[in-house]
Amino acid sequence: MMKTTWLVFLLLCSLTIVNAQQNKPIYKVESMACLTSKGIVPFWLRSNQYGSIPIDNISMSLIGSMHKDYDSTKTHLIDWKAAFEGRINVGNKSNFTLIEGFGKIRISIFEMKAGRSKDIMGLCDSILSSGSFDVSGNALGIPMVEISIPEFYNLPLFDNLFAFKGSYAHGWLGETPMMHDGIIYHRVTYYHQKSLYGRFGKPDWKLKLYGGFNHQVFWRNEKDYYGDLFTLSHFETYLYMIAGKPYGTINIPTSKIGNHLGSIDLGFEYTFRNARLFVYRQSFYDCGALYYLANIRDGLNGLSLVNTTNTNNGFKWERILIEFLYTKNQAGEFWSPYTPSGDENYYNNYQYAEGWSFQGVGIGTPFICSRTSIMKELPTDPNDYFINNRVIVIHFGFEGSIHNWDFILKTSYSLNYGTFGTSEVGHTLGKDRTLPMNGIFDETKQLSSYLEANKNLKGNLQFGFIVAFDVGSLYYDSFGFQLGISKSF
Repeated sequence: MMKTTWLVFLLLCSLTIVNAQQNKPIYKVESMACLTSKGIVPFWLRSNQYGSIPIDNISMSLIGSMHKDYDSTKTHLIDWKAAFEGRINVGNKSNFTLIEGFGKIRISIFEMKAGRSKDIMGLCDSILSSGSFDVSGNALGIPMVEISIPEFYNLPLFDNLFAFKGSYAHGWLGETPMMHDGIIYHRVTYYHQKSLYGRFGKPDWKLKLYGGFNHQVFWRNEKDYYGDLFTLSHFETYLYMIAGKPYGTINIPTSKIGNHLGSIDLGFEYTFRNARLFVYRQSFYDCGALYYLANIRDGLNGLSLVNTTNTNNGFKWERILIEFLYTKNQAGEFWSPYTPSGDENYYNNYQYAEGWSFQGVGIGTPFICSRTSIMKELPTDPNDYFINNRVIVIHFGFEGSIHNWDFILKTSYSLNYGTFGTSEVGHTLGKDRTLPMNGIFDETKQLSSYLEANKNLKGNLQFGFIVAFDVGSLYYDSFGFQLGISKSF
């Protein structure tokens, strides 16, 4: 199946070249120089970058990309698009990363994709957000094939009052580490993803309401994990997995098949004369506490304001964002409602040793972090790969321009509490509570900021720089500076 995916991608790239006279591809080459202090890449220089991360200390990077979009000048029943982006880093070590490589075919309102792409799942401000709970763009994209309705389709039956969009995908994670009886072994793992979102409000209405969900699963290893005790066929396993149906026998504890995660999202949009307001809320589910509303306090809440005017008198604000992320509850407090699965322990999983990660990097919000990125002195539960998933974050984002410079500012202040495994109340499973044995993760404060500025020059050249820093007690204090120049043709 993996070979089939890349064959489809190459075919679509070939179609793109044939169609170049209708809508020519855009090529871009970018060179970067990066300097970081203490051998540490600051938080916002490595987070939500789709895996495009500089090497620590002093490094050079070369990024090459090609992007061919749909033909917007004509209405085609069938059209295609493709993209490629690769990054070479050279410093105290060297590496190459395929950041993006996909092909898409659009047939009417439907779209089919094959390959790796830059994706974000869930209602949020995709430009300035601190990161969606499920898929934030923090890690490399998972190679997949997907069929979707990517843009809201208005139902003519109700005079365009209702609209919907959705997606259904199958992906390949490669070999992932799995834990069984205290032993870690590696097995090929599949990825499942689906989403469905609706909109209420006609296209010309000022007020529109949004709602929907997305659902992701790691799966495939059940037969390897349980052996002959596992009685479902591969097709039955797939049906159980996509429906989230529990499975169990006398010898296998009843649970959902695979590692499930997702969010239920609500939001509204209001269009003013010169601005557009978008307010959203993501409510999380991991082990099932949301069904009992036991972790309803947790969520990502955002307010985004976009400038819709074209005036620019030297300074212009484009977009302002304020977000509040809360994941501290997890249905694990003494006073939390009872749930059979206990505390959610976001992103960690008893089967998948590296939890909700791809190639060791968290797929969801970067504020839930692994042991590789925080101070070594902080206590950790050895059973948790993500050792800080109880957080309170206030995040601010700003996009604008001043005197032909475009800039983005992001700054985040967080309070961090480790996991329930390093809290005074301990982890829970049903009515059982395991008190901490590896120390208490006290409230830890952290400030992380980021400034990016770019200016267009003659000859399709662009010059820019990035400054980022961390100050606090979660990450080691660090500073990063990056210069870049690019040319498009």
